[in-house]
This record gives sequence, C-alpha cells and structure tokens, in this order.
Amino acid sequence: MERNFMTLQFAAKSENESFARVTVAAFISQLDPTMDELSDLKTVVSEAVTNSIIHGYDSDAEGIVTITAEIVGDTVTLTVEDRGRGIEDLELAKQPLYTSKPELERSGMGFTIMENFMDEFEVSSEPGSGTSIKMKKRIESKKALYN
Repeated sequence: MERNFMTLQFAAKSENESFARVTVAAFISQLDPTMDELSDLKTVVSEAVTNSIIHGYDSDAEGIVTITAEIVGDTVTLTVEDRGRGIEDLELAKQPLYTSKPELERSGMGFTIMENFMDEFEVSSEPGSGTSIKMKKRIESKKALYN
C-alpha cells in the first residue's frame, strides 16, 4: 500500500496554529476529502496545537511543536508532539470541561473534540517530558461518492 508523509516543526506561538492547520489540510487534500472531513481534521490540528502551546509550553515561544502526518491508503494518521511540561493526571485532563487554565476562559473540550472527530485517538504524556497525541481517520474520498 502506498505511503506518503510529512513532518512540520514550528515555534510554539499562537500565530502558528493557523499555519499548522492549513499546511496539514493541504497535505491531506490529495485524498480528496469531503468538506466535513477536511473541517474535522483542521479542527483537531487546531485543538492539539493550541494544547501544546498553551498547556505544554505555557505560551513559551521557545518551545517547538512537531506535527507528523502520514497517509497510508485512505487513512490519515496525525501526531502532534511537544517536549513541554507534560500532563500530571491524564485521566483528569481527558474529562470534558476540565481545563488547567480556567483564567484563559478555555472550554476544556479539546480532547473530547479530538476523540469525537477522529476514528482513533491516543494521548501519551510524561510529566516534565512532553505530550504526544496520535489520531487516525479514514477518508471517504468524494471521488468514491460519485462513482
């Protein structure tokens, strides 16, 4: 099965979130996703990158966020990683509406959104070493819908 991949690294600055979202969307567009699928993928990239910047690096622009996107057949795998502070209590962090930064008026729905928009969702984190979010989604090509 044919495989294609890309890796993107950028400074943990909030203005790079849209750059990451658009870059991943452009890469995935080769699968000819529906508008809904593309929107879902852009949303999960935004959520994961924002988590890395705000929670992982505490908005320290010296941090680096890494995104790896891989396409195998009709499936996209996205991995968003940081080497920031990590998550102390992963189960608590995955609870809907939980946020470690209520002063920023965060909704605490990032992990819930990622889990609901993707077919597979996995978070691994080590306090003091960073966090990795791995997500998979099968793309129903628009071409297949019209044939």
